[in-house]
Amino acid sequence: MKKLLTLLAIICLLGMTKASACTNFLVTRGASVDGSTMISYAADSHVLYGELYHYPAADYPEGAMRDLYDWDSGRYLGQIPEVRHTYNVVGNMNEWQLAIGETTYGGLECLWEGEGLMDYGTLIYISLQRCKTAREAIRNIAELTAKYGYISEGESFSIADTEEVWIMEVIGKGKFEKGMVWVARRIPDGYVCGHANQARITTFPLAKKNKTSVTSKDFKKFMKDMSIDCIYSEDVISFAKKNKLYVGKDEDFSFSDVYAPVDFSGARGCDMRVWAMFNKVTDGMDAYFDYATGRDIKRAKPYVKGEPQTIENFPSNRMPLWVKPNKKVSVLDMMSFMRDHLEGTELDMANDLGAGPFHCPYRWRPMGFEVDGVEYMHERTTATQQTGFSFVSQSNANRIANLGGIIWWGVDDAASTVYCPMFTCMTEIPLCYRVGNGSMMEWSETAGFWIFNQVTNWAYTKYDYIHPEIEAKQAEYEQGWVKNAPEVYAKAAEIYANNPTEAVKCLTKYSNTEATKLCADWKMFYQYLFVKYMDGNIKTAREVPEGYKYYAPKVEQPKYSDEFYKAIIDETGDKLKVY
Repeated sequence: MKKLLTLLAIICLLGMTKASACTNFLVTRGASVDGSTMISYAADSHVLYGELYHYPAADYPEGAMRDLYDWDSGRYLGQIPEVRHTYNVVGNMNEWQLAIGETTYGGLECLWEGEGLMDYGTLIYISLQRCKTAREAIRNIAELTAKYGYISEGESFSIADTEEVWIMEVIGKGKFEKGMVWVARRIPDGYVCGHANQARITTFPLAKKNKTSVTSKDFKKFMKDMSIDCIYSEDVISFAKKNKLYVGKDEDFSFSDVYAPVDFSGARGCDMRVWAMFNKVTDGMDAYFDYATGRDIKRAKPYVKGEPQTIENFPSNRMPLWVKPNKKVSVLDMMSFMRDHLEGTELDMANDLGAGPFHCPYRWRPMGFEVDGVEYMHERTTATQQTGFSFVSQSNANRIANLGGIIWWGVDDAASTVYCPMFTCMTEIPLCYRVGNGSMMEWSETAGFWIFNQVTNWAYTKYDYIHPEIEAKQAEYEQGWVKNAPEVYAKAAEIYANNPTEAVKCLTKYSNTEATKLCADWKMFYQYLFVKYMDGNIKTAREVPEGYKYYAPKVEQPKYSDEFYKAIIDETGDKLKVY
């Protein structure tokens, strides 16, 4: 019961307060089809309204201050000095093609509720406004929290620029001290990584024994020496030892296993999503299935909450932090990864009674439930109904640095959204995605969030029939845009050579036009689907024969699945029997 209550507490937290039940996949240049770095992100909250944030580039006078508000609650926190110039930011990517995503893993509760001004969302969007590269962002996050404190729970950040992809994991120091402890590791070129609400960095190379690892004391070397592939706060291990969170050798220290010990919910509800992506790109993941299901987390000694951790408490069958894919990953592949429902595994929710007669792979919350004193849970898949927005970022070193970045952006459930290409140099956000056009409790006829939610929620009622129609339109849009995007960029690059401002206007117009057309089309798509599938029927228009004023459409009345009929009879016995 304790494990289930922990899971339910996590789900309640994620669903009611912030967009922290998220999924990130990370792809390096050498692992991608076109040499782009990519990260994906799904902001999964039952109360997060999907809108495309925009921070225009700006200049500030010396001495200007920046007001800080808690990202989730809007509570005023205080001020910090503003920098003289900030960069244009579209969503979670800036004009220089720096992209940042996150997932919240929580971690030890004694390290929550620190004092200060910096929460996870503020760190992301300040870094995007102030930094051009992943290394600059890592330094900015570390320095801001060291100076102003950190007030969020444990976070995993995905940070990518045109050359590198990093995973940075952080956790506060609670009431012990100001600031946070952290580790950042560069994903080796040619590999992919992932995290989904469970800390993933375990052991890491120590600076005193490894020439490509440094501590936060040596940011100068980190910024200049591109061979450095690991950096961590100088007290990441000593803080744990001093506060009796870890006992053992420095070289055995595991960030995740000390600061966020994995349990059933961390494996089944979180790492399972990473397993699903890894399983699609490489061989041998069957070896980690028992771990990912939470059925067998191998420890020499059991984890006991509140006791210092030792190497004996660390699981020996954790998944690797990164894997090498069998073939290079495309942006369309990344979109597909975000749409996963554990298809092809025994955990596919489309294949049990809960899917209903039309095999809907979703379950309404809460995830956990009890039958006859036994605890159960529905799966937490990558694609989920409560997504506010999601994206795939694409940073490409072969393009003009502050012109060629694309954030493929969509609202609502990733499985039924359409990822629209938003060039991150754009200076105007489409009305359908613009902040302030509707809200979670305010309907807007022109808001993409509500337009897509209408289609998606209608599809849940007759999934076997409606969702394939959605997939066909997704493919039409996304494959077309992916094919045409290089040409669109090339035309803008030609203009850029003589007039950078006009090149930005060109891409701004393109992104706005495509998003506007998409949302207008999707609105009509809903009308078509509603007419076709209302009242449990499937209606198809027929041509009116000559001499007829009216001719009824063809009507099909699809049966429930055989297994659903059987379940009904198993439940009702002979009550419905025909005599």
